[in-house]
Amino acid sequence: MTSWQKSDWRAKPRIQMPDYTNSAALTAAEKQLGQYPPLVFAGEARSLRQKLAAVSRGEAFLLQGGDCAESFQEFSADNIRDTFKVMLQMAMVLTYGAKVPVVKVGRMAGQFAKPRSAPTEIKDGLELPSYRGDIINELEFSLKAREPNPKKMLQAYTQAAATLNLLRAFSKGGFADIHQVHSWTLGFTESEKASAYRKMANSISDALDFMQAAGLNAENSVELGTVDFYTSHEALLLEYEEALCRIDSTSGKYVAGSGHFIWIGDRTRQPDGAHVQFCSGVQNPIGLKCGPTTTAEDLKILMEKLNPENEAGRLTLIARFGAGSVEDHLPRLIKTVKEEGANVVWTCDAMHGNTIKASSGYKTRPFESVLREVQEFFAIHRMENTIPGGVHFEMTGQDVTECTGGVRAVTDENLSDRYHTACDPRLNASQSLELAFLVAEELGQTRGMKSTKAASK
Repeated sequence: MTSWQKSDWRAKPRIQMPDYTNSAALTAAEKQLGQYPPLVFAGEARSLRQKLAAVSRGEAFLLQGGDCAESFQEFSADNIRDTFKVMLQMAMVLTYGAKVPVVKVGRMAGQFAKPRSAPTEIKDGLELPSYRGDIINELEFSLKAREPNPKKMLQAYTQAAATLNLLRAFSKGGFADIHQVHSWTLGFTESEKASAYRKMANSISDALDFMQAAGLNAENSVELGTVDFYTSHEALLLEYEEALCRIDSTSGKYVAGSGHFIWIGDRTRQPDGAHVQFCSGVQNPIGLKCGPTTTAEDLKILMEKLNPENEAGRLTLIARFGAGSVEDHLPRLIKTVKEEGANVVWTCDAMHGNTIKASSGYKTRPFESVLREVQEFFAIHRMENTIPGGVHFEMTGQDVTECTGGVRAVTDENLSDRYHTACDPRLNASQSLELAFLVAEELGQTRGMKSTKAASK
């Protein structure tokens, strides 16, 4: 048993969390959540840690993607299926590029709370609390809607449980058959605009045809018809996290029962803050967002707090700087990690540093900027001889118009057509898959350079 307790965070400074006005309702919601079964289990979290340990050694690659903020209103089986589907397609393309297994982690079944740049917002002279995600309050701009409601945690739990149930069915029930997944991708490359990716898609087809001819198929090889799929979210609302945190009976250690992988945001990574305190005591793999203001000293302290045993697969550093700024920040953080001899997974969040306001007034992210940050991330790792372990995207399987660019070009004028996100803009299915092809090319280049270096020794 550890001396760490799941409520210890309450004695630490807290930011980016709501001030609930009805303490009795909050206590009741926390008590009820505490009686519910955990959403994920310790064995699943340990399995993911092992896979992430392989990522840290370059023996696997991490694909993490999904909603900016899951919505109660947009919740449907079709939306879950479509996001899962495009992530499978992306993973297959990335597997081809990396020539290693791809670890698939969705921003799903828990990504309900969002940090905000300001605690309030003003419209037409009226100042109200900011929208902080459906688990806390509502998007509608009214006093009642914006009041933090602890009962929303119960609704979030129910939606997360239903999402996980469907994801587990899709993962193991035949939907993930490798030949079917590739047929969807071939449909994308049939478009003349996507013809640049047809050669890679055809190479994957040849590989699958060979496997089929050799007698390998989903019927006799379970790996070809099923996948392991994990969930993740930012551990922002600590009342929710604490209520679902349980002691693992097999190890005596605490596990965050809200999701397989939880991360600390760039705004809540204070070394002596509540969020770091909570995440330090659970055995789940932990992510840490690293933005431009992350200092070498802070990173040293945070690595020690979050991974004191320096275990591979425990800590993922999620770099988020913005296109054109990676060279200014990533090398110094890599240097810090090297100096400390720390075991980490390096992954690239190419979304959050590239948010702009379009001329139409919509918040958007240019596809070209997202791609550029990914390319810069890989280039720095090649230069430093370190491992670019993964990518982290806000994306959806729906045909939304929230990010501009891509082969099926979304323009500023198109943004209003299908702009559905409640918070930040997401890549649509086409943009996500196109990005996977381009990242696969980067992975191929990185692999080629390593082979050349190995041969010259």
